[in-house]
Amino acid sequence: MAGSIEVLVPGGQVDPGPPLGPELGPTPVDVQAVVQDINDETAAFDGMEVPVTVDYEDDGSFGIEVGVPPTAELVKDEAGFDTGSGEPQEEFVADMSVEQIKTVAEQKQSDLLAYDLKNAAKEIVGTCTSLGVTIEGNDPREFKERIDAGDYDDVFAA
Repeated sequence: MAGSIEVLVPGGQVDPGPPLGPELGPTPVDVQAVVQDINDETAAFDGMEVPVTVDYEDDGSFGIEVGVPPTAELVKDEAGFDTGSGEPQEEFVADMSVEQIKTVAEQKQSDLLAYDLKNAAKEIVGTCTSLGVTIEGNDPREFKERIDAGDYDDVFAA
């Protein structure tokens, strides 16, 4: 009966209810122990949606693997807003600094296909475009062009 469960949970705020409880109920693990371990390991992502995998064995033992939150969640947390723009090309909901883009790129780089920080930053900027977030007052697409032109090579150096 050993198996694995994958869920998206609010960091540091998991409880034995859905989505985790009903998935773990039929397994031999101590649900409260799993909840406590997940809350301990996701505390740094307080309130953000975090992907978690729980692997369990027939004897009730378990292991937890915590993923990195979705890029949009990291951007929203870093920029301090709750919902993206309904018209992201025309209405902007927040503005981020180059350093904030770098912070999110560093947090997310292990999950991205980018082979360096500069390209990871470009992926983050793409998410900013769809959320309606400007970067240092500029349209994210213009900022991406400036990254491509090498204007921020010193900031995104490995």
